Amino acid sequence: MTSTTQQSRYRVDGMDCASCAAKIDTAVRRLQGVEDVSVSVTAGTMTVKHQGDDTLAPAIAKRVTGLGYKIIPLPQSSAPAAKEDESHVCGCGHDHHDHQAQGHDHKDHNHDHGHGDRDRGTGSHEHAHPGHSNDANGHAAAVAGVHGHDHGPNIGPWWKSAKGRLTIASGIALVVAWAIGKLVPGLEGWIFTAAMLVGLLPIARRAFMAAMVGTPFSIEMLMTIAAIGAVIIGASEEAATVVFLFLIGELLEGVAAGKARASIQSLTELVPKTALVEQNGKTREVQAESLSVGAVILVRPGDRIPADGTILSGESAIDEAPVTGESTPVRKGADATVFAGTVNGDAALRIRVTAAAADNTIARVVKLVEEAQESKAPTERFIDRFSRYYTPGVVVVGALVAVVPPLLLGGNWGEWVYKGLAILLIGCPCALVISTPAAIAASLSSGARRGLLLKGGAVLENIGKVTAVAFDKTGTLTEGKPKVTDIVGLGTGDAEVLRLAAALETGSNHPLARAILDRAAADGTEVPSVIDAKAIGGKGVSGTVDGIEVFLGSPQAAADRVSLAPEQSARIAELNDEGKTVSVLVVRGVAAGLLAMRDEPRADAAAGLKALADAGIKTIMLTGDNRRTAQAIGKTLGIEVKAELLPEDKQRIVGELKRQGLRVAKVGDGINDAPALAAADVGIAMGGGTDVALETADAAVLHGRVGDVIEMIDLSKRTMSNIGQNITIALGLKGVFLVTTIVGVTGLWPAILADTGATVLVTMNALRLLGGKRRQIEA
Repeated sequence: MTSTTQQSRYRVDGMDCASCAAKIDTAVRRLQGVEDVSVSVTAGTMTVKHQGDDTLAPAIAKRVTGLGYKIIPLPQSSAPAAKEDESHVCGCGHDHHDHQAQGHDHKDHNHDHGHGDRDRGTGSHEHAHPGHSNDANGHAAAVAGVHGHDHGPNIGPWWKSAKGRLTIASGIALVVAWAIGKLVPGLEGWIFTAAMLVGLLPIARRAFMAAMVGTPFSIEMLMTIAAIGAVIIGASEEAATVVFLFLIGELLEGVAAGKARASIQSLTELVPKTALVEQNGKTREVQAESLSVGAVILVRPGDRIPADGTILSGESAIDEAPVTGESTPVRKGADATVFAGTVNGDAALRIRVTAAAADNTIARVVKLVEEAQESKAPTERFIDRFSRYYTPGVVVVGALVAVVPPLLLGGNWGEWVYKGLAILLIGCPCALVISTPAAIAASLSSGARRGLLLKGGAVLENIGKVTAVAFDKTGTLTEGKPKVTDIVGLGTGDAEVLRLAAALETGSNHPLARAILDRAAADGTEVPSVIDAKAIGGKGVSGTVDGIEVFLGSPQAAADRVSLAPEQSARIAELNDEGKTVSVLVVRGVAAGLLAMRDEPRADAAAGLKALADAGIKTIMLTGDNRRTAQAIGKTLGIEVKAELLPEDKQRIVGELKRQGLRVAKVGDGINDAPALAAADVGIAMGGGTDVALETADAAVLHGRVGDVIEMIDLSKRTMSNIGQNITIALGLKGVFLVTTIVGVTGLWPAILADTGATVLVTMNALRLLGGKRRQIEA
């Protein structure tokens, strides 16, 4: 029977530095049947690709717990289903407007309103399903390591963690040893050795376990050798001090790593614990995590919304800042989508739940960020490779420093062995290895909190190098739905034209009908009832309003009923040239008014494009829409336009831009733009909430702002600058202490600061990225 490849995810508690991840990676990778391992310190997770063997899970758990970490299996996501492209024609069920006969071909009609140009796909989203995991074997449960050391303060105050208790015990032992040493000087060496062993024994056990599973040059091994060596040459007081300082450093690393991890996990705390659900005409309070899809919930003013859903009734201002970073509350009414964790403003809402707790937008964002943190950036992979040679190299240098001067130059053995031991401590690569992933994790978390999702470090690193951005039009630069842009009264007041047109369109779901009804609602128009409303196949709709016969249809259909004056036809042509669809209102056999509609640019589109241009980045619109409409939008936004393109044409143009030496980002809806997204250096999906198609893109902007593209580029540049600072700190401190140790200025305990001190500095510097502010782009 052929074994299939499976993927298992685990929560690993206690990882607080890059050497932790490296040890776990090496240990698990050496197990038979394991094909690939990906470990994220910042997310505290591990993903293992392995052959479908049930005996492997206990072996993985035993290997990891043996190193001193807790491991908890995460419930498995279902495999992603194949994408389907549901290519469809207009099919909008609104046959009474002959909109494609107004000087627009059918493609114009489709593209103008954002629903014929775009193949809708049903992407399968993978979701993490948090919850309790039952493990029959007992091995994969969360258990402490063999040395009773949890390797990281994950929950509660640091002094209650096993690591905190060990550090306190080591400190107390050091103080007691110092006091006894003063009272009984003859026992000083033995007392400090005993004090050292309090902290060193757990470290030595971890070193031995790591060496057994493929990591001989771990920081624990270097620490153990240095401490034992110091005792042998009579420096037991310094040995005990160094062990204590090492434990303090590890404790600080754990606290810093916990802050980075908590940044993204804190998003989950935005979702309220309880919800008011409607059942059998009554409202009762239930646990929010128990809500099922289809349930109807009541959200009172001021309450957080407990689930993703669609508004059934009510209208309110929704504060979406916690999820999308949108600073201004968004007014939403019936049929609008709302997200878990956002705050209801001024009115009660009835909402139908569309996603279970484990599948809501926040849960998906957290999972995507955690998976992204497991994906290594090119810089991180280089540093990992470098550290594999760096540490053994430093061990060799330490050994040479210890033996060459005494053997060849007549130096003092005790002095040079002491210096060699100090160099061992300087040689740990923790600060260097964590320099990149700490910064990337902080940036991914910071971006996610502002609605900027990136699939990993490689994407974050590449997007800062972008020199050209190609945008789709419909739904990317524009809203993706038509709006009434002009109301032109022809002998009748504008308000009356809108009132009568809205009456005819009442009840229709056609995009153009919805545009007219939305405008009437926005203007506060009181819409009268219509009698004998009927669709006239392919021409328009007619009916009786207030006892008056009224018709609304295309200019061609209207011309069959009434005579249009030359100036009226000229005005229609002028609106058509602006890429707008025109409907004519006929009242009592006379043309009474015109309504022009167009899929309008997003509010921040012009400002977002200008910000890119100001940064020296080329922008271009690639659209399948007709040339006239595309040029009209392009002129409004000031962007170069390539129109009437098929998906393969967009892909070809992206390739041409790359051949010109440009680094290209493609921004689209992530579905029908898939070929161009894949061809670009970075593919960015533009969408909102659950519509974000991250499966086909490298990144996505949750809120759908055009300005978020420059935000991503800025975030990347800040991150790479931070990584450069971190590498300088890590290597600089080590270089300084290496020289001062060899010349005899510093000894063992300052040497440990070159490692743990640098690691803490690097981590804290990376955490500055969490405080990134949104660029102010004036819409």
